[in-house]
Amino acid sequence: MPKAGLRPSAGKEAKERQKWKQAGHQRLRMAIVPEKRTEPDTRMSNLVRPPGLKFQPGFDRRILPNGFKRPWETVSVVSIEPIVKKSSVVLPLRIGVMSQAVPRKSPYRLGSLAVVSWLFVSRIAAGQELPAVSSVAIQPPPPAVYDPGDLARRLAEAEAKIRSLEDSQAEHKSLLQQAKDRWKQAVDPAITTVDQQTHGASTNDGEKQWYERISVRGYAQLRFNSTLSEEQDGAPPDHIGDSSVGDNRNFLLRRARLVFSGDVSDHLYVYLQPDFTATPPGSSDATFFAQVRDWYGDLYIDVNKVYRVRIGQSKIPFGWENMQSSSNRVPLDRNDGLNSSLRNERDLGVIFYWTPEEAQDLFKYVLDEGLKGSGNYGVFALGVYNGQGGATLEQNDNVHVVSRLAIPYQFENKQVMEVGVQGYVGEVGVFGAPIQPLGIGPAVRPLGTIETGERNLRDERVAATFVWYPQPLGFQAEWNVGRGPGLNDDQTRVVERHLNGGYAMTMYRHETKSCGVLFPFARFNYFEGGYKNEDNAPYGHVHEYEAGLEWQFNPQMELVTQYTLTDRTNTSAESSGESYRQFQGQLLRMQFQINY
Repeated sequence: MPKAGLRPSAGKEAKERQKWKQAGHQRLRMAIVPEKRTEPDTRMSNLVRPPGLKFQPGFDRRILPNGFKRPWETVSVVSIEPIVKKSSVVLPLRIGVMSQAVPRKSPYRLGSLAVVSWLFVSRIAAGQELPAVSSVAIQPPPPAVYDPGDLARRLAEAEAKIRSLEDSQAEHKSLLQQAKDRWKQAVDPAITTVDQQTHGASTNDGEKQWYERISVRGYAQLRFNSTLSEEQDGAPPDHIGDSSVGDNRNFLLRRARLVFSGDVSDHLYVYLQPDFTATPPGSSDATFFAQVRDWYGDLYIDVNKVYRVRIGQSKIPFGWENMQSSSNRVPLDRNDGLNSSLRNERDLGVIFYWTPEEAQDLFKYVLDEGLKGSGNYGVFALGVYNGQGGATLEQNDNVHVVSRLAIPYQFENKQVMEVGVQGYVGEVGVFGAPIQPLGIGPAVRPLGTIETGERNLRDERVAATFVWYPQPLGFQAEWNVGRGPGLNDDQTRVVERHLNGGYAMTMYRHETKSCGVLFPFARFNYFEGGYKNEDNAPYGHVHEYEAGLEWQFNPQMELVTQYTLTDRTNTSAESSGESYRQFQGQLLRMQFQINY
């Protein structure tokens, strides 16, 4: 076999000439060029041929004019005009040949060629009659006509296939990769909550099932506390908001929560939050039990989420800091003055909220900008709830009534301010535990408790709120006054007593270029009144100064370091010795939080 592009050997060419001479025809000068491709060449269908002329594509021999040793290196149209004699009739035969510039080593180096089958050549050689042929040439195909609608349909189908392939690829991602992607998207859970509760945020697109529109997120907090100093004659270290403050205690998993929430439809939003670090009441060594913190549904009267009714267990709208999420608060614990109003800040009931769209946008703005907002609890709220608080069973036939008015405002320089007033009224029962009154005599359970038949003690408060969001300097203050259950000075009976207290805090938001966000803060905390959610409702006194720093490394991690100079009542009921003495000392506390 000769190499591609070279003429065949002289002997082989002589045999070809001799064969045509024997047929009585003029020699047709030709070159035989081998080709590697052996499949049929369907491009012969593009030839314009007269009736009766038969082509048989698929042969490896190509008829080319003599001298074209390398036809694949040119782009041209050439022709051969052999003279075929038949009965004194001169028949000119014009064969169109097209070659393309193709690399020499390509298996398809000859490109599109007009291939004349050996059947056609044999008919000429045998002298058979043929119709008059003026030319045989390759003609370009007619231009295609496309329907715009068909093109759009095919494009949509292609895009759908691409999306399907992407979804399939996402489903087959490794669990590790999925965890990495989710970690990068994690933010403070409070931000996602307020985003979902803002108008226009419904994910009900009609294509997903309701359970596919539920988001899952959460956070966890690990604490370490150390008592730097304490008065020798005072009460043991204690903090009502942190069980890790005390003797023989170090690390504590303060919170470990998961949040499930989302719009089931345009008129229903659900929110579920269990906590996995609950300690059963009265237990000294059992911990890490699961407990329902929130479980409610928001029924939207309109699709813009201006009017809604919340049904279930949720936070009660009393106290701005009470409603602020623990994942978003700067100090480690809430102030005693307002936090003593509700166990776990929550209860079971029905609450109506009115939130104009402008206020929804503002509540969302302060959280999205990292300004430590409290969330969307309406401009106006009115509701009823049990009154015992938290996950505690109700102990009487009365309900509490609560109402709140909040006015957020943004100045022209983007500074945001919020003022509010709130109050509630109701009756509550207090659980009792045996104590020695003033440390004298046998341990007895004080009168006025549920165990002694008293379940209807008056419980009423009113509070005011002022918040100047940190842009970058912030200030926050709340104060409340009222009457509620409290142990008398003789420690023999729970009665209705006056209370008052609150806090004032300043903070500064500093966003670094590469080290995250820093929140230095200082707070004064004061309270005088009964702790109705503790056994015997001890009447406490709190006078406390705090200073610290919150360091947000990124949206997923933050570290808080806090120093506390305290003078507060130890609220533990002791069966021997004097209960409810003052703890005076200094605390160093740290907390690491992760959002997921």
